[in-house]
Amino acid sequence: MEPVRIIGIGADGAEGVPVPVRRWIEQADLLVGGRRHLDYFPEYSGEVLAVQEGLSRAVDRIDQARREGRRVVVLASGDPNFFGIGGYLAKKLGPEQVEIHPHVSSVQLAFARIKEPWQDAFLASVHGRDVEPVVDWVRTHAKVALVTSDGSTPGRIARALQKAGVSEVEVFVGENLGAPDERTGWYTVADAAEQEFAPLNVVVIRRRQDGGGTEAEAHREGASEEAVWPLGIDDEAFFQRKPKRGLITKQEVRVVSLAKLHIRPGVVMWDIGACTGSVGIEAAGLAEGVRVYAIEKNEEDCENLRRNVEKFHRPVHWVHGTAPDGLEAFPDPDAVFVGGTAGRMEELLDVCVRRLRPGGRIVVNAATLENLYQAVEGLRNRGMAVDVTLIQVARSRPIKDLTRFEAFDPVYIVTARRAEEGAGDEDG
Repeated sequence: MEPVRIIGIGADGAEGVPVPVRRWIEQADLLVGGRRHLDYFPEYSGEVLAVQEGLSRAVDRIDQARREGRRVVVLASGDPNFFGIGGYLAKKLGPEQVEIHPHVSSVQLAFARIKEPWQDAFLASVHGRDVEPVVDWVRTHAKVALVTSDGSTPGRIARALQKAGVSEVEVFVGENLGAPDERTGWYTVADAAEQEFAPLNVVVIRRRQDGGGTEAEAHREGASEEAVWPLGIDDEAFFQRKPKRGLITKQEVRVVSLAKLHIRPGVVMWDIGACTGSVGIEAAGLAEGVRVYAIEKNEEDCENLRRNVEKFHRPVHWVHGTAPDGLEAFPDPDAVFVGGTAGRMEELLDVCVRRLRPGGRIVVNAATLENLYQAVEGLRNRGMAVDVTLIQVARSRPIKDLTRFEAFDPVYIVTARRAEEGAGDEDG
């Protein structure tokens, strides 16, 4: 019984297929692929099946033909294992039942055209998906390569970047790469938003190489584009209001609070009373795919929050408002950090506990005994298991040629999870 052969095809069609591979196509009893791929072989006289008629149906037909001893060839774009059908068929049919013969992928061709390495690029597909996540990818990666589709055009991607105020990047679009009518070019975000492009294209977005950009770029104050921020970013790295020692969750408290939140890849986090956004910004850099939604009531702090989000290139979505008003627009959270309640503790806990996903955590920072009591009792009364950590921090300060310690106000870190999930799950 011959394996199902999955063959990658480039935009140059049949001409780019090696002779031995072309013989497999010509001799196949069943030829499967997109209509565009099938059109590359008009002389083929056997049975054809377009995957547009239904992928699950195609898999059933492929498996049936294979079991009948018929030779099956599946045509795919570029490398079938790169956002393609290769992995899907290997999983459905069994890896021992398939052979994969890749062509050069469109992303490889794109980076060949711009003459840059691509091992450091963030790779993603927006085929059949919303383009809004592209904004977060661009903010958190210096170089992003996107496989697109008819519904996620370069123009639509550029308009999403425009709407989010991201303009310190340049956009490369490679159209019909490898075909006789190939066209490539670099565009500003504004230009790409207005252009029409061929349906077959690849988009590469990178931070501008000329040092130009928006106000956000100027705010970086000489910081390297490739700056690596370790866990526990220095307080002074954040834009902040500075009565006394700055309205910010201090580095030591921030790190412990993040540990209590159990940030993992892909989680949704709420940062309530975000102020400078330091906790949410740190959380967004701890694992891949973390999405942070922040809310802050003070307009002056919102301006610093905006500047910090742009400076650190982290996927933090923020709004100006007083929680719990406004939280209805946020997706349900896996982690909730409460840095301020604006005197609405009970209302806030109602919403947070009700919408917290299974296995999620709520962490409240309290600076007063009254807020500590409200948080602990409020969470327990809502069926949460609660523990409290008291953080007392003092930092060294020079005094002439000597050193003294300066103490910060103590902070109570209240950590809550569902009572049924609390047994045997202590920190330590």
